[in-house]
Amino acid sequence: MKNRISLVIAAACAALLPALARAADTPAATPDCHVGAYRLASGRIVDIAPTDGEPLRWRAWDGTTGLLKKTAAGDWTSTYGWTGRPDGISVGFSDCAKGKIRFGQEPGRRIPLDVTETRFQGQGDVPLAGRLVLPKGAGRVPIVVLIHGAEHDSARDFYAFQRLFPAQGIGVFVYDKRGTGGSGGAYSQDFALLAADAVAALHEARRLAGPRAGRIGYQGGSQGGWVAPLAALHEPVDFVIVSFGLAVSVIDEDQQEVALEMALKGHSADDTRKALEVADAAETVIASRFTEGFQRFDELRARYKNEPWYKDLHGNYTWALLPYSEAELREKAKAFDWGTPFHYDPMPTLKKVSTPQLWVLGRDDLEAPSAETSRRLKGLIAQGRPITLALYPGAEHGMTEFEVAPDGERLSTRFAPGYFQMMADYIRTGRIAGPYGKSEVTRPK
Repeated sequence: MKNRISLVIAAACAALLPALARAADTPAATPDCHVGAYRLASGRIVDIAPTDGEPLRWRAWDGTTGLLKKTAAGDWTSTYGWTGRPDGISVGFSDCAKGKIRFGQEPGRRIPLDVTETRFQGQGDVPLAGRLVLPKGAGRVPIVVLIHGAEHDSARDFYAFQRLFPAQGIGVFVYDKRGTGGSGGAYSQDFALLAADAVAALHEARRLAGPRAGRIGYQGGSQGGWVAPLAALHEPVDFVIVSFGLAVSVIDEDQQEVALEMALKGHSADDTRKALEVADAAETVIASRFTEGFQRFDELRARYKNEPWYKDLHGNYTWALLPYSEAELREKAKAFDWGTPFHYDPMPTLKKVSTPQLWVLGRDDLEAPSAETSRRLKGLIAQGRPITLALYPGAEHGMTEFEVAPDGERLSTRFAPGYFQMMADYIRTGRIAGPYGKSEVTRPK
């Protein structure tokens, strides 16, 4: 999910632009043969995942992580989180057939898993590529179906949970959303369509797992937070986990990010009001599929472009429209034609869904600001909805902690402590006990 805490395409959103760069490295086309989950001599679990090119990324169950680069001597050296700074960890691998690792000074061995590749039909008979990963054995296990965010990349290539959860005794079904990886069809951000695909994935996971299938549900990150509750509304499941998702619309997300960024930059309330005017105009243009709203957008850009705050105007997608003329934007319209439901209000769905839900949010998320979503979820909890909210102070999009560089850029250092364990506990039992790092938990009545 991320190489630095700045989006690869300048903060492409959880809702709109195709990146989950805050929480993922771009996957390799041909995964390294060392990719896998390993159990070290101490019992610690470490996952080795592919990235773009030669480097690998390690993730430990406690949330620590680093990027591995191969040395001339054949070993691998690690850098801290996504900072690029050496962390003193070196890693060595045996030949792939032996499946051994040396992580620092600790030996370990690859964890054998039962893996079944499959192809199944999504909505409209679109062929989707999936994979069921189960712990070794014959007993029943809980299974979680992983739902994509907004990225265009293959989930089967880079979703580390497909190994981390099975290493903890939890089955995973991972699939490439339509128009990505090995799946057919056109890339889409139509939440209803993606929810129907998620239900098809659920059916396929149950079919393949057979008698081994125990509790089963969804985990959706970012944009998947809109899709997973919709899927649960179509067909009941045992649980839904939403990670760094939103209970507001795509339009609201952009407005909230603009307001938060302006505040963090120290701009006045009046400047923020002006920035939100521009954002509103940009949102009208993009929500109309680039067919209307250009006159107001041009007028506001011309009025404010020389004001000091204008350079800090960003949002989830407002920034992407600012440099272009009406003619250029109309020309780009097809590239953004993904069926995004900009005005979709998730609250009616959340009020109807009876499935127990765990929402895990970062209090300091810039890409998907969590304040209004947290307020709405607490309101639903007070009304008796089966929702648990876990809010992590100091965590960003992707549930990573970060440091701030001298230029103000956020650099991710690790996943929030307790985040992985919290999800695992909820998958197994539908409850969380804690404590889970610094999380602040609001439980259902």
